[in-house]
Amino acid sequence: MNEDFKKYALELAEKNKRNYGNRGVDETRNLIIETNVSMNSEGSAKVTLGKTIVVAGVKMEIGTPYSDRPNEGTLICSGELTPIADDLFEPGKPGEEAIELSRVVDRGIRESGSIDFEKLCIVPKEKVWNVLVDFYIWNNDGNLIDACGIAAIAALKVARMPKLDAENKIVSGEWSDQKVPFLKIPIPTTFFKIGDKIFVDADKEEQAVSEARLTVTSSNDKINALQKGGVGAFNIKEIEECLAKSFKIKDKILDVINKVN
Repeated sequence: MNEDFKKYALELAEKNKRNYGNRGVDETRNLIIETNVSMNSEGSAKVTLGKTIVVAGVKMEIGTPYSDRPNEGTLICSGELTPIADDLFEPGKPGEEAIELSRVVDRGIRESGSIDFEKLCIVPKEKVWNVLVDFYIWNNDGNLIDACGIAAIAALKVARMPKLDAENKIVSGEWSDQKVPFLKIPIPTTFFKIGDKIFVDADKEEQAVSEARLTVTSSNDKINALQKGGVGAFNIKEIEECLAKSFKIKDKILDVINKVN
């Protein structure tokens, strides 16, 4: 079945067409972002990318800084893949796919310098804010990396800082007028290679027959992170093409994110 679909997908790609809809190989699916979908988080966002649906939430907690960065807060991203989203996902502790998903999203945000970690310092060497970003998959129809990365960024963009009392303790259920110190918006764009064709934003069926995957995270005019997956390979020319296309796709996604508040 997979080989039949792979042949079908490649035949369509020769005509710059995809399995569903009218999009071409370089076009993403329809993107919808809803923010503040959770009343109890500091910030939250629901992202619908085609039929893939994910929700990200931001929580802030007070922690001790790392010894080599005594005046900086921290960021931790984690994802959960459960059977409610895909019957191929298994319950229990995170598997390799969930761990990789979390690391790719985390690296894209961290390496872009999107958060001013020094402004997350409460008391130097003693207390800093830990930013926890969790994402949950409601429905998996492919390309979870981009969907989760966009959801994480949208949730961080609207996240409020908890209110502190005179002893620098969190006041439960109250927030200050400040938001998470956000400097820039990194956008992940993932390319999938099927045969000798490269598809952006693969759906679940396309992803199942792809041999290789390349995620490009960029902000402004800079590449912040690259992550390659799968057993196949990209040659230098293909990588350069992916990098060039990622900036154009990033700008379109950025237009949607900039409208959320």
